[in-house]
Amino acid sequence: MTALAQSKGAAPHAVPEVLLVCVQNAGRSQMAAALLDHHAAGRVHVRSAGSTPSDALHPRAVEVMREIGIDLGSAFPKPLTDDVVRAADVVITMGCGDACPIYPGKRYEDWDLRDPADSTLEQARAVRDEIDTRVRHLLTEILPAPTPRS
Repeated sequence: MTALAQSKGAAPHAVPEVLLVCVQNAGRSQMAAALLDHHAAGRVHVRSAGSTPSDALHPRAVEVMREIGIDLGSAFPKPLTDDVVRAADVVITMGCGDACPIYPGKRYEDWDLRDPADSTLEQARAVRDEIDTRVRHLLTEILPAPTPRS
């Protein structure tokens, strides 16, 4: 409901809104959302969605995130809706092709990443680490630089 209100301009947001999208919303986008939420520490509002959401998260994604202390236990695949795209300031796609609508005034990026569902454990770790690097870089671009203390 918040996304709907924001997409209609009825609920302003005080922090940047980031939407992470992959096909099933069961691996890459869930990992990216958890990492972004972790590193942003409340300075960004994060959503994830899938163009064709799965029934559950990929066990390999859950496992590699647990290894670094991030629990995806409460996460679940969600459908991509027009409202969540309209509410976002930044939309990051990960292999969902043309399924994500394009609206003026939004920042779009496509992260070409391997699907952890089709990966070995070592490959899934590499995907997690690549996502972590991209998320940290994204934060430097969308958040104001810290002001120096006197």
